[in-house]
Amino acid sequence: MKKDRPGEEELLKHILGPTGNLRAPTIRKGKTLLVGFNEELYADVFG
Repeated sequence: MKKDRPGEEELLKHILGPTGNLRAPTIRKGKTLLVGFNEELYADVFG
């Protein structure tokens, strides 16, 4: 998604459920937004 960044509305459509709550664990670190859980990716981002 770095090259083809979605707009805010498109992003929210994918990360919010029908009740307005987040669908998955979501963490922002700097300019990086992590959605969901991936142990390998978390290790890369958080060292």
